[in-house]
Amino acid sequence: MSQENEFRPHRAFPIGSQARNPRSFCVKLRPLATILAAAFAAATAQAQTPRPKLIVAISVDQFSADLFAEYRQHFTGGLKRLSEGVVFPSGFQSHAATETCPGHSTILTGSRPYRTGIIANDWLDQSVARADKVVYCAEDETVPGSTSSNYTVSAKHLLVPTLGERMKAANPATRVVSVAGKDRAAVMMGGHKVDQLWFWNGKDYVTIAGQPAPDTAVGAFRQSLAAELAQPQPALPVPAMCASRDRAIPIGAGKTVGTWHFGRGAGENTKFRASPEIDDANLRLAEGLIDSMQLGRGPTPDIISIGESATDYVGHTYGTEGVEMCIQLLALDKRLGEFFDRLDRTGVDYVAVLTADHGGHDLPERNRIHAAPDAQRVDARFDIKAIGAQIGRELRLSGPVLIGQGGDVYLDRALPTRARAKVIARAVALIRQSPLVEDVFVGSDLARMKQATEAPEIWTLAERARASYLPARSGDLIVALKERVTPIPDPTKGYVATHGSFWNYDRRVPILFWWKGVQNFEQPLGVETVDIMPTLASLIGLPVPPNEIDGRCLDLDASEASNCSVAASPPAQ
Repeated sequence: MSQENEFRPHRAFPIGSQARNPRSFCVKLRPLATILAAAFAAATAQAQTPRPKLIVAISVDQFSADLFAEYRQHFTGGLKRLSEGVVFPSGFQSHAATETCPGHSTILTGSRPYRTGIIANDWLDQSVARADKVVYCAEDETVPGSTSSNYTVSAKHLLVPTLGERMKAANPATRVVSVAGKDRAAVMMGGHKVDQLWFWNGKDYVTIAGQPAPDTAVGAFRQSLAAELAQPQPALPVPAMCASRDRAIPIGAGKTVGTWHFGRGAGENTKFRASPEIDDANLRLAEGLIDSMQLGRGPTPDIISIGESATDYVGHTYGTEGVEMCIQLLALDKRLGEFFDRLDRTGVDYVAVLTADHGGHDLPERNRIHAAPDAQRVDARFDIKAIGAQIGRELRLSGPVLIGQGGDVYLDRALPTRARAKVIARAVALIRQSPLVEDVFVGSDLARMKQATEAPEIWTLAERARASYLPARSGDLIVALKERVTPIPDPTKGYVATHGSFWNYDRRVPILFWWKGVQNFEQPLGVETVDIMPTLASLIGLPVPPNEIDGRCLDLDASEASNCSVAASPPAQ
């Protein structure tokens, strides 16, 4: 029999009256057809609806949808596996505050930053007893002597429960584990009640105060890692497909990026964290905890979240389009493949989801070479301190008047009440005059807006700002810089590129689901990272009251059946 004549199973999608067979056709075969269809539907539904004993939630920091699309054809390991599952290439961190802490707070809570309380990595609280008034998203600022750079890690500012916390509330036997290269990633994905939480603090993997005693796997891992860090790391080989990216890009003061191959000296921990080494370390620690704690082998489902941070540090330090990012992503792909292979060998029935906390933007110097001549850096044409000083002179006000903190601008709380409306009006007018500014929003106006319900790709800038606006923490003014403006004035003193904008290169991230037996399909329309939590909850039969979250359950079942059938789950839109 030729291939053209071979029987190939297929799936029919009724589309109306044309989907009905003519009455004269197959009348006698209807009973058999009905039986076969029912059997096929049952088998497909069984295969397509996983009931995992372990949830593996992975966040790759700064893994934009653009990077996923650019490298997808080159993946051969874990990212290739995930690409063969259920793929949403246009997931959205739909809010404006596209930073690490807000992004991680959405992934396993189902809530946008206005609800999670994590409106930025840092915000200003003019009531705290600190000179700079800065509060870090994952700290407890009430600890005596702490500062925003020397703090006690805490989940106190996260205002909603994570999926792990909901699972524990439903069944205390659930184990919740969180491992990450950053404290804020581990905390925001793990939540307030975890069995093991570990993160890299710049020198070692540590946990937070009040957590259970370390698992035995942690001690052996930390000893092994310390020995490795004490030894130099040779430069990594450049894969053939990365060779064209191995090009020096001048950034000023005789410095360049684009040719680093991740070699480091003994004890160079800063270079360790901005390399594939730290992602490997995270996965080794996760593997050890899965094995020693027997995750996925108990009476109730368990969850482990893994925050892979190297892609973010690479993006900041070297940009997103150089040889450094190419080496990093191919190394991550290979290491994730090894991680999944090892997990397969345990026999645990697991579901994996991978996404990112935000996207990223390449450095302007390389963008201008690569067909984006309008890419630029912020400069004196936008200076909040100078604008505040001008308003102070005009209105005869003392003090700074305006205090800037990223896109959030606060009014000095010492301002007289009668002057505040005038300050806001004048500040809006002056900020909008800057050629680097797209728009500025008044916080009180945002607070009165309803949350957007349309597809995230068509949200207005105001709707994006609203999704991460919380009056008690956000600025009195929210500033949106123009597209392709990088808020780093000098790339020679630290980071060369960043994220955090209102624009889709920072908002769009992939969302990938995989489990054994998954039937691959892809949905290119926009969804949100807040949809991940209710979707995972549906797979383990955990009801989530829809009024408590912003996300909705995504139907991962390729058949007519749906995993979104838990009675209390948010309805699909």
